[in-house]
Amino acid sequence: MIRHIVMWRLKDHAEGNDRATNARLVKQRLESLRGKIPGLRAIEVGIDFSATADSADVVLVSDFDSEESLHAYHSHPEHEAVKGFVAAVRADRRLVDYRFGD
Repeated sequence: MIRHIVMWRLKDHAEGNDRATNARLVKQRLESLRGKIPGLRAIEVGIDFSATADSADVVLVSDFDSEESLHAYHSHPEHEAVKGFVAAVRADRRLVDYRFGD
């Protein structure tokens, strides 16, 4: 199995919304992918409440059957639609992909 973790810091204002509103929208849009993409086993999205200088605003933790299913997710039309919004509202992005459960 593959775990895909992404963290974003969001812009203060983007797409006509403040940071908190965009964090909720990112969460909703990512969670809407549940059950729509083959090989995506689990998806969890959290919004940070600590608000420290080192904090990200939103984190995605998702599990995939294989590297191939992760690659297919990246180009899936449902993910592409979400990715466009996230790119418009993010200031910074970090990610980690790793194998687990083998």
